[in-house]
Amino acid sequence: MEKQFLALFDLDGTLFDTRDVNYYAYKDALEPFGIELDKEYFVTKCNGRHYTEFLPVVMGNSDHLEEVHKAKKITYAANLDKARENKQLFEIIKVMKETYHIAIVTTASRKNTMDILRHFGYENLFEYLITQEDITKVKPDPQGFLLGMKHFGADAENTVIFEDSDVGIKAARATGATVLVVDQF
Repeated sequence: MEKQFLALFDLDGTLFDTRDVNYYAYKDALEPFGIELDKEYFVTKCNGRHYTEFLPVVMGNSDHLEEVHKAKKITYAANLDKARENKQLFEIIKVMKETYHIAIVTTASRKNTMDILRHFGYENLFEYLITQEDITKVKPDPQGFLLGMKHFGADAENTVIFEDSDVGIKAARATGATVLVVDQF
């Protein structure tokens, strides 16, 4: 059966609750620079945003942003025991795979995306991944979602996007596709 529908999924906050994973990975990465990262601040102001948006604020426009981000990607895997999967959504995806192309669109790195998918045994569930390395504009720009739609030749009418964050929802809506908001799990 030829698939005519497309489902695009955000990673952090939609497929997985990674607030603690990201917090502890950034906390560990910032420690050598003498920066203590407040958890409440990170969860409310940083989580779900691209590192180039919040690290300059946290670090005071330091020249070490890329160094910290690289260290975060390494320590991320060591904190995956703190992640929680959206079990209900993964069950829905398994059913959707019969008639939908399934892809991830995230501003997370490819390394961290693959790390968490492998950790939970989902590395072969998705047909296509669009990560931070594949885009030049981050959410709320719809570039990532539009790339996914283009890859599969899908129009907005046959696409559904699952998102959780304000910037992700704004990006998803800009595509004209159906948007389903993941509020909590």
